[in-house]
Amino acid sequence: MNQLLLYSWNVNGLRAAEKKGFIEWARGSQADLIAIQETKCHPEQLSEKLLHIDGYESYWKSGERKGYSGVAIYSRIKPLKVLTEFDDPVLNAEGRLIGLELDQFFFFNGYFPNGGQGTHRIEYKLDFYKRFEQMIEALPKPTVFCGDVNTAHHEIDLARPKENRNTSGFMDVERAWLHHLIDEKGYIDSFRHFHKEAGRYSWWDMKTRARERNIGWRIDYFITSPSLKKNLLEADIDDKTPGSDHAPIFLKIKV
Repeated sequence: MNQLLLYSWNVNGLRAAEKKGFIEWARGSQADLIAIQETKCHPEQLSEKLLHIDGYESYWKSGERKGYSGVAIYSRIKPLKVLTEFDDPVLNAEGRLIGLELDQFFFFNGYFPNGGQGTHRIEYKLDFYKRFEQMIEALPKPTVFCGDVNTAHHEIDLARPKENRNTSGFMDVERAWLHHLIDEKGYIDSFRHFHKEAGRYSWWDMKTRARERNIGWRIDYFITSPSLKKNLLEADIDDKTPGSDHAPIFLKIKV
């Protein structure tokens, strides 16, 4: 049986993460694919060591504004195709989405919009969700997508659900897309496929030292097409790794 180890991490600035040991972490991860979000950089701003981590090819989608957004994938696997430009202008904007076509599935890394800056950004976020779903539904192979989705699905997915009902990231209108995708269409939230317990989070507010008290949110996901359910081997949150306000998450999948 062949298996792949996939990692996803919102690094909250890749150049800052490099100074905190990102290259050493990547080398030690033994991952086949590493998806990172919120790179906050363009490739020409990076060191050669960061662009060419031993054993990996790297692929980049940067935001129009320097120091904002950005996603990348480090891969030990030679993809059939690298997807950095999409037919949809919403999916193209702000450096939020990159994908690889692999033999068995499409792999997407997304830094999904945050709705915290007002109604217009919530509308943009919901539009992004809708258009992303339409795109993956039209593909000829199953999909594995990961990244910072910026929404907690159920009350179990954040420490203080009652206090945050009207906070972007847990508003009903945002959670509705995850309900639709997972509960109605059968896409697999891989972490919840293996873990039913409360108290496991992937993001903490650094300003309030929330990580030390584990007052967090689970807003980072590996989600797969329903047909890949039988292929899932393990999924978890690496919440002991420092370096960002997010924790790395991983998925093991057989191919």
